[in-house]
Amino acid sequence: MTKHNPANERIKRQYFAYLKEAKGRDEATIDGVAKALARFEDSTRRRDFKRFHREQAVAFKHGLAKAVNVRTGERISKATMLSTLRELRAFFFWLAHLPGFKSHIAYADADYFNLSDKDVAVARAKREKRVPTLAQVHHVLATMPTGMALERRDRALIAFAALTGARVAALASFQLGHVNLAEGHVDHDARTVRTKFAKTFRTFSMPIGGDALAIFSEWVAELEREHLWSSNDPLFPATRMGLGQDGGFVPAGLLRSGWATTQPINAVFRRAF
Repeated sequence: MTKHNPANERIKRQYFAYLKEAKGRDEATIDGVAKALARFEDSTRRRDFKRFHREQAVAFKHGLAKAVNVRTGERISKATMLSTLRELRAFFFWLAHLPGFKSHIAYADADYFNLSDKDVAVARAKREKRVPTLAQVHHVLATMPTGMALERRDRALIAFAALTGARVAALASFQLGHVNLAEGHVDHDARTVRTKFAKTFRTFSMPIGGDALAIFSEWVAELEREHLWSSNDPLFPATRMGLGQDGGFVPAGLLRSGWATTQPINAVFRRAF
């Protein structure tokens, strides 16, 4: 079991509270900070933060440059290095002003977590990601099974994503009332939709051709007429699980609630493509 430094844990909790209450950071952001700090503590064997020295930052940078992504087996990206070091720099800069730490940590020490200008440029470079062509999307929609409501939901999900380009977190949280088929728009209402930076805005369906719009429209009609969904019900309901004949859990229909995470949507796309 991993051992913890009690003094470090106390000051980290104080910092997380500062980020949440004073800086308005969300839980996902704070989780990223916690991961960066845990990575640094691993490199120092959980040495007390009061004993921080700039040489620790330099050694951590060198180790991070050689670190391997567990999932891919490749070196971690410059972008990951940049975000990790940025969070550590901010933490130790904040730490330097606290009583009990001011005499041990100088503000300038935090700057040793910076990357070189060259590495920063590499980390911030924008690269186009590979995406399916429209022909591939239409082929997938044409070949997906539709015998069950869950299968029609999955097909409508992909059709809607192609039509709107909505982010996966938004797809998981849209309600039926956010869609206006007559006017061809979707309201990203941050009160209920998980939008980036909690922004509220409206988008319009893109003219991608094929049967995507018809597939999605049929799904909306099914929710309203067959399932008697209201405007406050999920556009893409989660899967209700039941017991199969062998005693195991099997998909058994639609829940009247949406997905809590984005993993099921990623799984839908993986299966379909």
